[in-house]
Amino acid sequence: MRRLPDLPTLRAAWWTVRALRHVRRGLADESFRAPRLPAPPAVPADAARGVAAVLRRRPASCLERALVVQRWDAAHGRPRDVVIGVTGPADFSAHAWLDGDPEEAGPFTELVRLPVP
Repeated sequence: MRRLPDLPTLRAAWWTVRALRHVRRGLADESFRAPRLPAPPAVPADAARGVAAVLRRRPASCLERALVVQRWDAAHGRPRDVVIGVTGPADFSAHAWLDGDPEEAGPFTELVRLPVP
């Protein structure tokens, strides 16, 4: 049975929609800096259900997702770096994930880290 979202989860979801918009604008300005995101709402950490729901339903790159979750986690006492890795050179690809998510690293070699701003 599906559980209806409570108010903190809805607030977290709405923040995620706004944060994704900030990330996209920030990355589009080509300043090569991690974009500044709005502060998450003062809700319990378990409201992350709303964050996850939006990130599952909205198209977002791995970097956009990682930056949004990084901001959420930092606001809830879990600061983590965003890691950007690459494969190559023959079959070049790139991926971003949060430090501590080893299943995300896969075959990628770390290139750069973006600490919590």
